[in-house]
Parts: sequence; structure tokens; C-alpha cells
Amino acid sequence: THCISSAASDVYKRQVDLDSVETPLFSSQCPEESSVKERRKWTVKDDIILIGAWLNTSKDSIVSNEQKAGAFWKRIVDYYNSSPLLVGTVPRELGQCKQRWARITDLVCKFAGCYDMALREQRSGQNENDVMKQALDIFYSDQNVKFNLEHAWRELRHDVKWCATYLEKDKDKRKPGD
Repeated sequence: THCISSAASDVYKRQVDLDSVETPLFSSQCPEESSVKERRKWTVKDDIILIGAWLNTSKDSIVSNEQKAGAFWKRIVDYYNSSPLLVGTVPRELGQCKQRWARITDLVCKFAGCYDMALREQRSGQNENDVMKQALDIFYSDQNVKFNLEHAWRELRHDVKWCATYLEKDKDKRKPGD
């Protein structure tokens, strides 16, 4: 017993050739309209440009911190995508930049704590390289992953705006009375 009449089956067969060896494409599978984008890794250069965009946008004395988060991030993305160092690359979207920035700040803040700890434990005769190695070891033992954003940490570590943001975040994590 067939559920579809032979006339209806012929109509369906004309729309999708059931005898064809090719898999039919449905509207959600059209290759030219695919919403799946190739994942692009962030390079050191990309990170440095994003950090510069965030720092410059956050220090804009005309707009300053009076801007809403959406406008702030739109300005960062516009600044990032307009970098002459990125000519010929596919522009990054707002979500990609925000997500990368969150990753950078999360790991750099954690590393900054490790570096501060290594500085406090610095012994006489130890130099900057010794402190850095100790900080990397502390980070690895805490996070079970190597710290791979040293370039970002070096860009951000002395910046007053970023340090203030980092310290404010750290203060919010502590309980009153600590």
C-alpha cells in the first residue's frame, strides 16, 4: 500500500529526482548561502590591533565612558577593521571582537596575578627573565595550560586605563571585610 498517489508521486519526483544519485540540496543547505563561516585564528598582530582599538576607544576624552556598551564595541570594531595592517582581510564582526577581548582580559588578568606573585617572591640576583619564567610556571600550575598571550600582557601591563579596569574587577571579586 502506497501513501502517495502515483500522480502526487510524479509531481514530487519532478521536484526532487528520487532516482538521482546526487543528494538534493534543501534551502538550508545551499552552499552559496551557508551561514557557517570558516573559523579564523587570531594572530599576534590581530590581538595587538584589537588591544589598541580598545585602549584608544576607552581613552577617547570626547566620548569617554559616557557611551553605551553597544556603541563602545561598535567603535572598537570599526577602529579594528579600519586598521591599515588588516587591508585585504575579511572584517571581524562585533561578536568575534568581544569574545576575543573577553578571552584576552581573562587570561591576562590571571597572568598579571601570577606575575605579581612572582615579583613578591623575587630573590636577590633574579632578573626580569627569572621573574617571567616563575610567573609562567605559576600560571601553568594554576591553569593547567601554558600562557600564550605574553604579547597582550606586554601591551596592557602598564596602561593605566586597563590596570584600573583590572583592579576594579579584582576588587569586585573580594568580599567586603577582606
